[in-house]
Amino acid sequence: MVWSQVYDPLGNVWLSALMAAIPVVVMLACIAFGHMKAHYAAGLGLISALLVAIWGFGMPAGLAWNAAGFGAAYGLLPIGWIVLNIIFLHQLTIENGSFNVLQDSLTNITDDRRIQLLLIAFCFGAFFEGAAGFGTPVAVTAAIMIGLGFSPLAASGLCLIANTAPVAYGALGTPVIALAAVTGLDLMQLSGMIGRILPLFSLLVPFWLIWAFAGFRGMLQIWPTILVAGLSFAIPQYLVSNYHGPWLVDVVAAIVSMVSLILFLKVWKPAKVWTSVSLKGHADDSGVPDVASERPHGHEADVGAAIFKKHDGRALVMAWMPWVILTILVFIWGVPEFKKWVDGISIFKIPFSGLNNMVQKVAPVVTTPHKESAVYVLNWLSATGTGIFIASVLSGVMMKYRLLDLVRIYLRTIWLVRYSLLTIVLMLALGYLTRYSGTDATLGIAFAHTGSLYPIFGTLLGWMGVALTGSDTAANVLFGGLQKTTAEQLGLNPVLMASANSAGGVMGKMVDAQSIVVASTATRWYGHESSILRFVFFHSLALAVLVGLFVFLLAYVPPFTALVH
Repeated sequence: MVWSQVYDPLGNVWLSALMAAIPVVVMLACIAFGHMKAHYAAGLGLISALLVAIWGFGMPAGLAWNAAGFGAAYGLLPIGWIVLNIIFLHQLTIENGSFNVLQDSLTNITDDRRIQLLLIAFCFGAFFEGAAGFGTPVAVTAAIMIGLGFSPLAASGLCLIANTAPVAYGALGTPVIALAAVTGLDLMQLSGMIGRILPLFSLLVPFWLIWAFAGFRGMLQIWPTILVAGLSFAIPQYLVSNYHGPWLVDVVAAIVSMVSLILFLKVWKPAKVWTSVSLKGHADDSGVPDVASERPHGHEADVGAAIFKKHDGRALVMAWMPWVILTILVFIWGVPEFKKWVDGISIFKIPFSGLNNMVQKVAPVVTTPHKESAVYVLNWLSATGTGIFIASVLSGVMMKYRLLDLVRIYLRTIWLVRYSLLTIVLMLALGYLTRYSGTDATLGIAFAHTGSLYPIFGTLLGWMGVALTGSDTAANVLFGGLQKTTAEQLGLNPVLMASANSAGGVMGKMVDAQSIVVASTATRWYGHESSILRFVFFHSLALAVLVGLFVFLLAYVPPFTALVH
């Protein structure tokens, strides 16, 4: 028997939306204000979601439990599989000492912590977002930054802020491709429109990132470097998205930005070097307020010389080799042709018989009734985490680990991330339950009742979608059709509003519970998710509102409207 979703069970769209928001409010309040460990908060959020879905929205109990189980399975693979294996690689490099060599080599480029942040969190993170997405960039960059000595809060929070502007084109353009599929709009038009919204924020985010880390004065001291990093990312992002398509936007932009930044540092140095590893104005992990640590520029060459005296060329190559292997394999695993070939070798598609095609979306979310499939795709060979696992094993062999040592470290890594994996499973169970129960659509419909302000609230709908699901792709699938339908009803450009869903969604990436858990795990700061959430929430919401205001200008105010056509 097929169950049709109910979007307004209380007969008032705003009251129904408030009821639909209860699980998210419970979970985030437990983390942010109750200082509750993430897996407990996620468990309470899931319980409240089940109660709301079954007794509030009339979803059959069997369907609700199966939807949660479907999400839990997705939490293990691909998300949990990525986190587990990137931490495994990190543990390998720590145990044999090569991570210390990597740390020294990065300080040879610059020992200014602000510029290290630009190189790693913004440029390097954007490359991994473009190549793999799905939690990989935060896991990699946060692990590197904690190894470089950044405080856990700085490493976690700043990597989340940096992983915003590239998200819409993550995993070789997957979110845009999914958006085109669910809306029926032209792929190139969507790619180009998103590519006309986001470059402004690709330029802004590096400034925002350094301001969040070092304060306004610390940001001004290196503004030329930040400008080079932002412009050299924003310009390729615009050009590739508008004249080539969504597939290689992040990869090309990240490489251009990284190379440009390194070349610029050969001719420009900051007057003072920033050596603090904690957020300016925040208490570090010991509870002591951070005091900005600066020293005059002038002895970086001595630092570099000391590094090469301390580590020979072979040691430097071996320190970088695991991350080079990781980069190559992650990129290969992201290529659609490779995925298709590997899936041809082995893939399992497991229908959830108690859920598959048993839930039906109806108007106004879709124009015609649509049954939701529920087929768990166990693509164990083509999953990004598998590429990371192979990279880890190859790196371990090159680092001369014995098989027993690899097994020992892997088992230790599983124990290390056990609570993180549990949290991710519970988070995804909650996210999928909101999708199949229709409570997420109820929130979206409430946003659609905002009339002429819809360009702003429609953008925030995308932000909310990513905050709920942890994925710009999922948010586009969730609300893409609603954005198109509402835009047509209000006389707005449907391509603009569908694109706004994705562009606004990128700012929700830093507050989704899944990303916060990935960050806390990568920095080995599990149990402090509330501190991370409180730090990034303002930045996330403020940037999302700015995107919404820009979309409002694009919708109504000349000459901005010319960019839409």
